[in-house]
Amino acid sequence: MTRILVVDDDSVQLRLTADIANRAGFRPLIATGGEQALAILRDNRNIGAMILDLIMPDLDGMGVMDAMRREGLITPVIIQIANASLETVISAMRNGAADYFVKPVAPERLIISLRNAMKLDALEATIRAERARKSGTFSTSDMIAKAPSMARVISLCTKAAKSTIPVLIEGETGVGKELIARIIQGSGDRAGKPFITVNCGAIPPNLVESVLFGYKKGAFTGAIADQPGKFAEAHNGTLFLDEIGELPLDIQVKLLRVLQEGEIEPVGSVRTERVNVRLISATNRRLLNLAKSGEFREELYYRLNVFPIYTPPLRERMEDMPTMVAMFMARFAAETGKRILGISPAALQLLADYDWPGNVRQLENAVYRAVILSEGAFLETIDFPQIIAQANGRDRAIKEIQAAPVAAGPTHIDSATARQRVDISLPTAPDRFLDLNGEVVALAKIERAAIVFAIEHHGGRMSRVARALKIGRSTLYRKLHEYGLAEEMLSDAA
Repeated sequence: MTRILVVDDDSVQLRLTADIANRAGFRPLIATGGEQALAILRDNRNIGAMILDLIMPDLDGMGVMDAMRREGLITPVIIQIANASLETVISAMRNGAADYFVKPVAPERLIISLRNAMKLDALEATIRAERARKSGTFSTSDMIAKAPSMARVISLCTKAAKSTIPVLIEGETGVGKELIARIIQGSGDRAGKPFITVNCGAIPPNLVESVLFGYKKGAFTGAIADQPGKFAEAHNGTLFLDEIGELPLDIQVKLLRVLQEGEIEPVGSVRTERVNVRLISATNRRLLNLAKSGEFREELYYRLNVFPIYTPPLRERMEDMPTMVAMFMARFAAETGKRILGISPAALQLLADYDWPGNVRQLENAVYRAVILSEGAFLETIDFPQIIAQANGRDRAIKEIQAAPVAAGPTHIDSATARQRVDISLPTAPDRFLDLNGEVVALAKIERAAIVFAIEHHGGRMSRVARALKIGRSTLYRKLHEYGLAEEMLSDAA
């Protein structure tokens, strides 16, 4: 559920706005002033959008947006004003606001504004990531990797970026191994330097040597001029060898020499050339198994496998899937000029229940195809016929498509009926202070639940948890042991 921040010093308006957002499927956080809003934004960079009142006593909306710009806080802002002053709206838009509305706002207007802000944020994130990729400054903030299974990957990337140690990235096809390599380069001393990618499985065996090491004029028929290889192009930068397990055995020997001596010998050359290259390799097959079977040189395997990083498949990091879908929808809708506001819960559940053997690349292609097929503002299950067919069989896919509502014939304007509205209301949640039998919950259980929530909300940063709960750190740790939370955290970490 996407978090949004509602900021207003009027408690009644604050509650009404938060209630509308909650009924629309968002998770609202509230703040009664500008300073409190900034504190929440600093602690939580995953807030999807902010509804901001312009007139507040401590720090007004303009001041909040000024502070966000100075601190690099990029959460989309929707401003709310009591009076529709054109000058005020223009000033707010110039200050970075994505949209505005006049209080009181109709629920439909607010929901559309929030969805548009999410879409804009996803598109801007895509653009920022693409710019970072092209400039060689791609970092962890540019990759969607919030799932717990990706925490170790990100941690290893940060450590690998601090040195030039050879890195071997292992993982299934389509998991994003190249993005991991770009994070390592973009977070280290070689950020902004050349990043050269070579797919070893896509080069004909007789051309691998000349592609990697280059050649001299006259080295073979057709060599009419000197041609630098990929190692020379990556000098002082990073060379990413994808699918390195596909390299021929004779080239593996020469690659081993490059790693040991830091020198290359172009085809047709009588002397070696020094190169300063950070090597990152990747494979979708276990190199250890290839080394045991003789398909990969064992000594090269140990030279490459100094710092291995395993990237989990998409099915093990499904927490990131909704964010990926939103980003792909925004990008492809912009590229194709279609108006896609979101994806239906049923379609999102269909994607969540699928195993994705092709991983992120398959998800990207599936969303692209759905955007092209879609005839409405929201992606529906019938827009993913291939996923339905692979998950439930071809017959189920045909039934889904045939069951889609299609007009039997033209409808005269006098006979047209009103379109049925979608009920966005959610069932009322039970009171958190009552158990299933209607009895008041014990104070210890409420306190334990509050501590668990605070730890999750602040990402396990105990200093912030203690400050938020208004208790000392020693008291917090005592309660962790008292409620058995310390043992649970240790077992999770293990």
